[in-house]
Amino acid sequence: MSLETQEAEFPYSVRIETARGQSADLPIVFLTRKQVEHFLQTDFNRLVQEAGVKGVRLRVERAITADYEQVLRDIAACLRTAKPKAA
Repeated sequence: MSLETQEAEFPYSVRIETARGQSADLPIVFLTRKQVEHFLQTDFNRLVQEAGVKGVRLRVERAITADYEQVLRDIAACLRTAKPKAA
């Protein structure tokens, strides 16, 4: 498939909440908009029906991903503070 015909993938965060107060945050996933639409309209409903659970809510949001350069700066700062002090 050429790059022109591929759909862009975006990061999404997913949180599932049950009527009993249980919740789960799933790892960030990269999906196309069509995949998100299919998941919401088909796959999630099928999974809920198979589990026999009522009152389940699903929150799917575009995730904010970390700035790679900021991640490197944060790691460097953390490592500098972890360095043992000179005796």
